[in-house]
Amino acid sequence: MDWLELIYGFFMANLLGYGGGPSSIPLMYQEIVPHYGWLTDEQFSNMLALGNALPGPIATKIAAYVGYDVYGWLGLIVALLATVLPSAAALIILLEVMQKYKQSPVVKGMTLLVQPVIAVMMAVLTWTMAKGPADSIGIWQTLLIAAIAFWAIKRLKLHPALVILAAFVYGGLVLRYTV
Repeated sequence: MDWLELIYGFFMANLLGYGGGPSSIPLMYQEIVPHYGWLTDEQFSNMLALGNALPGPIATKIAAYVGYDVYGWLGLIVALLATVLPSAAALIILLEVMQKYKQSPVVKGMTLLVQPVIAVMMAVLTWTMAKGPADSIGIWQTLLIAAIAFWAIKRLKLHPALVILAAFVYGGLVLRYTV
């Protein structure tokens, strides 16, 4: 394992992750699981769930965990830098350009038309990550848990961390006998 792979993997995922941390998650997944095999689907899913329950940007938490897991403290630092530096540099440059051309229909079109692509990337990631639980606990239980989580977050306005915590408790207390 070469630390240059960490730089390249996280740099590319975050350089192309237009829209912030959540939109870079599918790109990070591609680098972390299928491309380099640093984590399995299940490990990635668990890390993502736990990372979402903690405060702070998800992309940096993913980078820190994976970097540390595959290359120790040096890996953590390298992965974090590769995650943060492209975004910081791009932000400064793009904000200057967009500020200068903010009335341009090209700039407006670019920012609006990339959003459906990001939505599809998130849907593909959701589908990929839902296959594991569906295989383990069944499609109906998976859909029921997803529906309850959606309802709790959207209707009850519960913080996602509380919903994730409730799922951990449910899984630990109830599902331990069925899996």
